[in-house]
Amino acid sequence: MKSLEIIGFKRANLDKSELTQIREEGSVPCVVYGPGIKEQIHFHSPAILFKELIYTPEVHMVDLNIEGTKVKAILREAQYHPVSETLLHADFLAFSEDKAIKMDIPVEIKGSSPGILKGGKLELKARTLSVKGLAKDLPDSIPVSISHLELGKSVKVAEVKVEGFEILTNPNVSIATIGIPRALRGKKSTEETEG
Repeated sequence: MKSLEIIGFKRANLDKSELTQIREEGSVPCVVYGPGIKEQIHFHSPAILFKELIYTPEVHMVDLNIEGTKVKAILREAQYHPVSETLLHADFLAFSEDKAIKMDIPVEIKGSSPGILKGGKLELKARTLSVKGLAKDLPDSIPVSISHLELGKSVKVAEVKVEGFEILTNPNVSIATIGIPRALRGKKSTEETEG
């Protein structure tokens, strides 16, 4: 899994006026908490450093450098402005290399489905899967093959085989389905009636 460095500067005041000023200066207010951190650290980082972290489907480990204090973390939560969609706040969760962590990892669809070739439509039901494992074993994405899916069929979490970490999402959850378009549905029932 890729790692990004984010440089941060501690913030003493937590009042609203300071948060507004930080955002006006092009920075993002942040907080980091978790194992190995006695008290959560409030800091701010230049918004430009979040580009690769936020606007990509891949998951990244983050090496935080807050005025010389180095912390390995993952982005736990990001809050956005409802209209402009600018990043307003970021929560980071610190982790230790030798302890398992839980996180959501994006699904990557692989292969071409016979159902799609017959006019079906890919419906992605789960964009991420919840997993648990050591940071070094977690991938950027989880490949899910749809090359066996016919019209109306789904691939479930139970069918995904992974090594080195555990999938926590319910095994019965559908990840992707090949939907039958309305035009084909009518055709199918006509064929069945004639048959």
